[in-house]
Amino acid sequence: MIKGIIFDCDGTLVDSELLCNRALVMMLNQYGIREDEHDLMKRFRGGKLAEILSALKERHQVQFNEQFVDEYRAQVDALFVDHLQPIDGVVEVLDNLSIPFCVASNGPKAKIQRALSLTGLSQYFDNCVFSSYEIGSWKPDPTLFLHASDAMNVNPEECLVVEDSEAGILAANRAGMQACLFDVSGDLEVDPACQYQRIRTMQELAALLA
Repeated sequence: MIKGIIFDCDGTLVDSELLCNRALVMMLNQYGIREDEHDLMKRFRGGKLAEILSALKERHQVQFNEQFVDEYRAQVDALFVDHLQPIDGVVEVLDNLSIPFCVASNGPKAKIQRALSLTGLSQYFDNCVFSSYEIGSWKPDPTLFLHASDAMNVNPEECLVVEDSEAGILAANRAGMQACLFDVSGDLEVDPACQYQRIRTMQELAALLA
């Protein structure tokens, strides 16, 4: 029985994945590096920023300046202000939830809260926002999800994690939680050993929870 829900943020609550990778492409262009935003999204979806930048440094044999991360986040915020939208159907899902729910994301808490504010979703989460940066553990490690379930006072096995990345699904499995892969395209690749349900719309999530 599901008694609590843990949502990822980027790509699950807000339609931000492409915008984040577009900002990264814009930053890389300053170094003469050409990458495709869709390819970056496919390769690094749900990853830790430090590890993404490390992989890009190695791939392109480049060093980024000390301001790179701050400038990248500023570029993300500018794109968010102009273009960020909630995932289609998520407001209806949140409006009808009668069990505890929260956000648990690999992103910094300020970014999560900014995204929720810009899309009008802040009202649903209050203080139920958890960031890997606060606890020092990133998906696919399960610690963030276990921290979130403890904060909601819900047993891990009674939690449903709604994710859009392999890292998130792995973390949910390792936490002993039920997992739901939100995959609009229908072609996200996940370790075949993982246990999860795949959905393509928030309407399917609502039906799953009914």
